[in-house]
Amino acid sequence: MIPVLDLGPYLTGTPGALATTAKQLKEALEGVGFFIIVNHGVPRPLIERTFAEARRFHARPYETKMALRMNEHNNGYMAMGRYAVWTSEVNANDKPDLNEAFFVKRERAADDPLLRSGRRFVGPNRWPDDLPGFRETVLAYTDAVDALGRRLLPVCAVGLDLPPDYFDGAFAESQFSFRLSHYPPVAAEPNQFGIAPHTDANFLTFLAQTEVPGLQLRLPSGSWLDVPYVPDSYAVNAGDMLHRWTNGRFKSTPHRAVPPVGRDRYAIPFFLGPHVDTVIACLPTCQSAADPPRFTPITYDDYLRWWYDANYSAAVQDEAAPVSPTT
Repeated sequence: MIPVLDLGPYLTGTPGALATTAKQLKEALEGVGFFIIVNHGVPRPLIERTFAEARRFHARPYETKMALRMNEHNNGYMAMGRYAVWTSEVNANDKPDLNEAFFVKRERAADDPLLRSGRRFVGPNRWPDDLPGFRETVLAYTDAVDALGRRLLPVCAVGLDLPPDYFDGAFAESQFSFRLSHYPPVAAEPNQFGIAPHTDANFLTFLAQTEVPGLQLRLPSGSWLDVPYVPDSYAVNAGDMLHRWTNGRFKSTPHRAVPPVGRDRYAIPFFLGPHVDTVIACLPTCQSAADPPRFTPITYDDYLRWWYDANYSAAVQDEAAPVSPTT
């Protein structure tokens, strides 16, 4: 049901592999909206170290984590039970999600023009100063997955009948968000989830898979499908930006995560987006007289402002005591 794409031939430059992989990606994103990639090139030891850092961070006391509470750039710690995707168009989400998370975006030097501008979402990350190796591992991982995402851009472009380098300018400095999530094995109330049904706001999402189940996607029939576990793979899905860019041709498929049973689940999703000033307007190959552009052009920055303020407001972190669901 969910296609598995072997990136090995494409990444090693096998003749014809770009066209073949592009066709597979196109069929996956026009169909179910998800695919799984293997032979992706991200070192397995680095993935394992990053999961270990997620476990190490979330094992800390609540007060220690809250000292790094999310800032106005939506970087830092977000406590459990404080948020959900309230703007979801696929479910009436009325209860907070049962996970906690630590968010990181692109690390910027002190003299970086965007950092110095004071604009939202390009501000400083928040780092623990007493977890040796945490920052270094996380940044090595985000560099590796950012590079993987940019290597997939020609595949996306060719799948859309565009030149292979079409997206290169928009992603020369991508705007990504990285999340280290912890899902405890808790009892959920009716209509409550690890992460409630939603679509992602970005371009492509890369989720390193583990054997602990939880992620589900919604089929066109309305039923929910468990994303199968494939060792040493990534589950990849399109987000709202790719959906808008393609005039709805590529699906931003609704998905959710249910609380794990009997053991904790950790997730390290990487949300790839273009530069914040990129204008998302219908691609030339995705419109015609019979199918004119459906979405008003919008910058990625403006979309992020709307989406984060509606769903992940940093101010909420200061409004309540810690949530302790029944285990």
